Amino acid sequence: MAQAKPLQRQIADLALTKKARDVSILDLRQLTTMTDYFVLCSGDSETQVRAIADAIIQGMQDHGERPWHTEGFQNLHWVLLDYVDVVVHVFHKDARAFYGLEKLWGDAKVQKVVDRQPRTAAGPRKQIAK
Repeated sequence: MAQAKPLQRQIADLALTKKARDVSILDLRQLTTMTDYFVLCSGDSETQVRAIADAIIQGMQDHGERPWHTEGFQNLHWVLLDYVDVVVHVFHKDARAFYGLEKLWGDAKVQKVVDRQPRTAAGPRKQIAK
Protein backbone atom coordinates (compact mmCIF):
# COMPACT_ATOMS: atom_id res chain seq x y z
CA MET A 1 0.00 0.00 0.00
CA ALA A 2 1.34 3.44 -0.97
CA GLN A 3 2.15 5.81 1.86
CA ALA A 4 0.20 9.07 1.90
CA LYS A 5 2.13 12.19 0.97
CA PRO A 6 3.04 14.53 3.82
CA LEU A 7 0.79 17.56 4.22
CA GLN A 8 3.43 19.98 2.95
CA ARG A 9 3.90 17.98 -0.24
CA GLN A 10 0.13 17.69 -0.83
CA ILE A 11 -0.11 21.48 -0.55
CA ALA A 12 2.83 22.02 -2.92
CA ASP A 13 1.26 19.67 -5.47
CA LEU A 14 -2.05 21.54 -5.23
CA ALA A 15 -0.24 24.84 -5.91
CA LEU A 16 1.28 23.31 -9.03
CA THR A 17 -2.20 22.51 -10.39
CA LYS A 18 -2.60 26.27 -10.90
CA LYS A 19 0.89 26.67 -12.39
CA ALA A 20 2.45 28.20 -9.30
CA ARG A 21 6.05 29.22 -9.83
CA ASP A 22 9.11 28.56 -7.66
CA VAL A 23 7.39 26.16 -5.28
CA SER A 24 9.59 25.47 -2.25
CA ILE A 25 9.19 23.66 1.04
CA LEU A 26 11.26 25.04 3.92
CA ASP A 27 11.89 22.63 6.79
CA LEU A 28 11.80 24.76 9.96
CA ARG A 29 11.64 21.97 12.55
CA GLN A 30 15.18 22.61 13.81
CA LEU A 31 14.80 26.41 13.74
CA THR A 32 11.51 27.31 15.42
CA THR A 33 8.54 25.93 17.32
CA MET A 34 6.15 28.22 15.43
CA THR A 35 5.52 25.66 12.65
CA ASP A 36 7.24 22.69 11.03
CA TYR A 37 7.19 23.77 7.39
CA PHE A 38 6.63 26.74 5.11
CA VAL A 39 5.38 26.14 1.60
CA LEU A 40 6.23 29.11 -0.60
CA CYS A 41 5.05 29.71 -4.15
CA SER A 42 4.43 32.59 -6.55
CA GLY A 43 1.83 33.68 -9.04
CA ASP A 44 2.25 36.13 -11.90
CA SER A 45 -0.97 38.05 -11.22
CA GLU A 46 -3.48 38.70 -8.47
CA THR A 47 -5.90 36.40 -10.28
CA GLN A 48 -3.37 33.57 -10.26
CA VAL A 49 -2.51 34.16 -6.59
CA ARG A 50 -6.21 33.76 -5.74
CA ALA A 51 -6.54 30.67 -7.95
CA ILE A 52 -3.54 29.02 -6.25
CA ALA A 53 -4.81 29.81 -2.74
CA ASP A 54 -8.35 28.67 -3.60
CA ALA A 55 -7.04 25.40 -5.10
CA ILE A 56 -5.04 24.67 -1.95
CA ILE A 57 -7.99 25.41 0.34
CA GLN A 58 -10.41 23.31 -1.73
CA GLY A 59 -7.99 20.44 -2.20
CA MET A 60 -7.17 20.28 1.49
CA GLN A 61 -10.88 20.47 2.41
CA ASP A 62 -11.39 17.44 0.17
CA HIS A 63 -8.90 15.65 2.48
CA GLY A 64 -10.59 16.87 5.66
CA GLU A 65 -8.11 19.69 6.38
CA ARG A 66 -9.14 23.30 6.90
CA PRO A 67 -6.84 26.27 7.49
CA TRP A 68 -6.74 27.50 11.06
CA HIS A 69 -6.23 31.06 9.81
CA THR A 70 -6.05 32.90 6.47
CA GLU A 71 -4.82 36.38 5.52
CA GLY A 72 -4.23 38.45 2.42
CA PHE A 73 -7.32 37.83 0.30
CA GLN A 74 -8.04 41.58 0.29
CA ASN A 75 -5.05 42.65 -1.80
CA LEU A 76 -3.73 39.30 -3.16
CA HIS A 77 -0.04 40.20 -2.96
CA TRP A 78 0.71 37.76 -0.13
CA VAL A 79 -1.88 35.18 0.90
CA LEU A 80 -1.13 33.20 4.05
CA LEU A 81 -2.84 29.89 4.82
CA ASP A 82 -2.07 28.52 8.28
CA TYR A 83 -2.49 24.76 8.66
CA VAL A 84 -0.65 24.87 12.04
CA ASP A 85 2.17 22.41 11.17
CA VAL A 86 2.42 23.87 7.66
CA VAL A 87 2.11 27.57 6.83
CA VAL A 88 1.56 28.38 3.17
CA HIS A 89 2.72 31.66 1.60
CA VAL A 90 1.27 32.38 -1.85
CA PHE A 91 3.02 35.47 -3.18
CA HIS A 92 2.61 37.74 -6.14
CA LYS A 93 6.05 37.41 -7.76
CA ASP A 94 7.04 41.01 -6.89
CA ALA A 95 6.01 40.67 -3.24
CA ARG A 96 8.01 37.46 -2.84
CA ALA A 97 11.19 39.19 -3.96
CA PHE A 98 10.49 42.16 -1.69
CA TYR A 99 9.88 40.16 1.52
CA GLY A 100 12.60 37.57 0.91
CA LEU A 101 11.44 34.82 3.26
CA GLU A 102 14.00 32.43 1.81
CA LYS A 103 16.78 34.77 2.98
CA LEU A 104 15.14 35.38 6.35
CA TRP A 105 14.96 31.61 6.93
CA GLY A 106 18.27 30.94 5.17
CA ASP A 107 19.25 28.16 7.61
CA ALA A 108 16.21 26.06 6.69
CA LYS A 109 16.54 22.96 4.54
CA VAL A 110 14.87 23.75 1.21
CA GLN A 111 13.13 21.33 -1.10
CA LYS A 112 12.26 22.67 -4.56
CA VAL A 113 9.08 21.13 -5.94
CA VAL A 114 8.56 20.80 -9.67
CA ASP A 115 5.63 19.59 -11.70
CA ARG A 116 6.53 16.16 -13.03
CA GLN A 117 3.47 16.06 -15.31
CA PRO A 118 3.45 18.99 -17.75
CA ARG A 119 -0.02 20.32 -18.31
CA THR A 120 -1.13 21.76 -21.63
CA ALA A 121 -4.33 23.45 -22.65
CA ALA A 122 -4.75 20.97 -25.49
CA GLY A 123 -4.10 17.94 -23.31
CA PRO A 124 -1.94 14.99 -24.31
CA ARG A 125 -1.06 14.55 -27.96
CA LYS A 126 -2.93 11.82 -29.73
CA GLN A 127 -1.14 9.54 -32.13
CA ILE A 128 -2.63 9.63 -35.59
CA ALA A 129 -2.71 6.29 -37.40
CA LYS A 130 -1.41 6.39 -40.96
